[in-house]
Amino acid sequence: MRIAIVVGETSGDMLGVGLIKALKKHYPNATFEGIGGPLMEAEGFQSFVPMERLAVMGLVEILGRLFELLKVRKQLVKRWQESPPDVFIGIDAPEFNTQLEYKLKQSGIKTVHYVSPSVWAWRSKRIHKIKQSVDLMLTLFPFEAKFYQQHDVPVCFVGHNLADSIPFESDTSEARRFFQINDAEKVVCLMPGSRGSEVEKLCPVFIQTAEQVFAHNPDVRFILPAANEARKQQILQFIETLQPNVVIDVVDGHSKTCMQAADVILLASGTATLEGMLLKKPMIVSYIVSPITAMIMRRLIKQDFISLPNLLAGKEIVPEILQEQAIADNLAQAVNERLEDEQLIHQLQETFLTIHQDLKCNANEQAAQAVVNLLQPSVND
Repeated sequence: MRIAIVVGETSGDMLGVGLIKALKKHYPNATFEGIGGPLMEAEGFQSFVPMERLAVMGLVEILGRLFELLKVRKQLVKRWQESPPDVFIGIDAPEFNTQLEYKLKQSGIKTVHYVSPSVWAWRSKRIHKIKQSVDLMLTLFPFEAKFYQQHDVPVCFVGHNLADSIPFESDTSEARRFFQINDAEKVVCLMPGSRGSEVEKLCPVFIQTAEQVFAHNPDVRFILPAANEARKQQILQFIETLQPNVVIDVVDGHSKTCMQAADVILLASGTATLEGMLLKKPMIVSYIVSPITAMIMRRLIKQDFISLPNLLAGKEIVPEILQEQAIADNLAQAVNERLEDEQLIHQLQETFLTIHQDLKCNANEQAAQAVVNLLQPSVND
């Protein structure tokens, strides 16, 4: 059994490693290849290209890397058309993976896409290309599966493996001991993203926000987990340049532990918002893209929210402070409110718990079984 997988960022690496471990229970001798991250590689995955090369966000931002991305995709198509895997699984990275899936499916290779593109929110006409490109769509959230069912696309709602791995009640005290933080201290976790382009835009304003929060309450402590060494150096450069009047502890990795130790999280929109929600942490979601990308997306997006907690709740339960509004004054005010309003925090945690219970579905096993069911008619391992 030979399984090809392509992921484009850290969250995909986390889903990919869980899926690989679950698939190995069905196919102990399976091999895995394509593009993956360090977690997948630790499970024996062969990555042809560093995952970081695919990690780019924004419509305009992609243009700067377009030729490189097209070249990588062309090479993968050629490789797998000449030596077809039993199945291809694209995990997230829809702009890269959907066209790859289309070409492979036309060549007779079974294709699966894991993590639905946001077709229910914007550019809904993409559903027609997706229908031509995949034999099976695996969704993390139930509202996504309903959309695909309405358009006759084979789909399976599997839940999210983060909801399986994170307990309903997390141990904040243990996380604080890891960082030698007193239980009485207030802690704000800053998370400007895992992509270089995200950190470039959000890190300076997050640092300025920390200054303002600290000026309002000097007892607050700030921790900032760096996704990798490149992001750490990028963050440290911003701190050196801005010389903030506050200490920000930059941590190598340990993003989950940092969030677990925090009273409030200020973070970029993305999978980390789901993890923060599952840890039952109050948060402020922010994002900045280029003005041109923002203008295009405002015309195309049909949903009122962009963050997963709000989408799953169907209403605004965490503030989204985006683009021109994403300035230190606004972010600091929102952080201070959540550091001080205990009733708001209690209500929020109850809502988060309800959503967590709905998403806890043994996702890795569900996803692996769906892939096995797809392959069963043609493969007998």
